[in-house]
Amino acid sequence: MSREKLVVVGQGYVGLPLAVSAVEAGLDVVGLDLDTTRIKRLGIGESFVEDISDLRLGQALATGRYLPTSDYADATDFDVCVISVPTPLRDGVPDLSHVEQAGTALAPHLRPGATVILESTTYPGTTEELLLPLLEQGSGLRSPGDFHLGYSPERIDPGNPTWRLDNTPKVVSGMDPAALARVDAFYRRIVRRTVPVDSTRVAELTKLIENTFRQVNIALVNELAVFSHQLGIDIWQAIDAAATKPFGFMSFTPGPGTGGHCLPIDPCYLSWQVKRRLGRQFRFIELASDINHTMPEYVAQRVMAGLNTRGRPLNGATLLMIGLAYKKNTGDLRDSPAVDLANRLHALGARVRAVEPHADPQQIPAWVTVVEPTEPEVRAADAVIVVTDHDGVDYESITRTASYVFDSRNRCTGPNVERL
Repeated sequence: MSREKLVVVGQGYVGLPLAVSAVEAGLDVVGLDLDTTRIKRLGIGESFVEDISDLRLGQALATGRYLPTSDYADATDFDVCVISVPTPLRDGVPDLSHVEQAGTALAPHLRPGATVILESTTYPGTTEELLLPLLEQGSGLRSPGDFHLGYSPERIDPGNPTWRLDNTPKVVSGMDPAALARVDAFYRRIVRRTVPVDSTRVAELTKLIENTFRQVNIALVNELAVFSHQLGIDIWQAIDAAATKPFGFMSFTPGPGTGGHCLPIDPCYLSWQVKRRLGRQFRFIELASDINHTMPEYVAQRVMAGLNTRGRPLNGATLLMIGLAYKKNTGDLRDSPAVDLANRLHALGARVRAVEPHADPQQIPAWVTVVEPTEPEVRAADAVIVVTDHDGVDYESITRTASYVFDSRNRCTGPNVERL
């Protein structure tokens, strides 16, 4: 009896962990990605995703059941296909071109009985209104009936050692009960718990609710941090005190802004859909996005003010940034507020150096010098700015050595430290 064949379109932070986990579950997996450089790296066992080590990737390749490829011809005769491609914003409008491209290319390889699942974050209605017609037109098949179609929002948290793909509950949906049963059965081979919902629209909205909740609450504490500084109140101590309440409160902490593919983008999909379909503004989302988007500029102004009080202009100053990724212990630079901050500081005439042990050096701006956090390096900086608080950095040594630290992550304490 032949093994089930899975195709995962997109081999990034979502698709690669799914592909490797599926190999480990016994499936034959084709990992499709149009980035030929990425495919070459995967083919020699070189992972660019922190959650998948080179060892684990190598073991998947060694089984002979994982094929990284950029050729859709390798998708022929698949049983299940998961689409996990990027869905960015272009001038505030959802860009679903990657989903459209995947659906169009996949359709000729669709056969009766197969299952297609969209994982890419998008607005409610995408699976039914966009992907379904593409698959039907390109294959001549119909769903429900000939093939199964569903949606399951990704819940990958890069760098999180506690909540992984396998132990994070997976929301699943289908266009009809038969499709839901197929989607649910597939994911139960990979994750410990599935959460079935009634429709693909409910599943699509679920993902947007999760990230909108985070975006709004982060914006709240970011604005509180700005006002608390002006009022002379320690926001970090206040949040810690509030967190002792055992009910009715969930702790969020301020920072230099939000980044990655989720928080700066996903809520905007919901806001866009509400405006498009209902003619209404989703004011909470728009306000939260505006607040979080202004945080890199606020941090730059605070650093400039801190240097001025020490008799040092920002223009010509040497600044050492700790972290450029949007999230600690990852190398993901997508929409990173740290990169935004670095750009602003550079534009103001500062010499920017950075400690970034996780990111691909080729993705870092050429005018940022990547260094190690040695004592001479820290001592030579006019200011050290903690932006992404990667573990493995000796923050005590930095505090002890630096003349001035601006800490946006509450990792340093001392008379030479200013916190967000």
